[in-house]
Amino acid sequence: MNPRVASIQPEANYRLRILFTNGEQGVYDCSHLLDFGVFRELRDPEYFRRAAVAYGTVAWPHEQDICPDTLYEEAIRGPISVVSPDGAPISRQIRSGMSLPWS
Repeated sequence: MNPRVASIQPEANYRLRILFTNGEQGVYDCSHLLDFGVFRELRDPEYFRRAAVAYGTVAWPHEQDICPDTLYEEAIRGPISVVSPDGAPISRQIRSGMSLPWS
């Protein structure tokens, strides 16, 4: 199972900055959704900024949501900071399938 959404920050141009439960961060571009059914309401920038974490994914007040697996797989992920069991910080790019040195 992919990690779930821990926190989000709506950004300009219909993007969401996402922190996942495994510590990875990414940016998901929602602009491709804006012409489809229930997602049309997200065109309103004020409404888009009302995005919140709900049940491990991103949701809006009128029950629009995005599959957490889609968010994780399609987010443009950047560097993360990880702390080892002994408390030493480790910063690096996490790639799919990479294991941490203490796992």
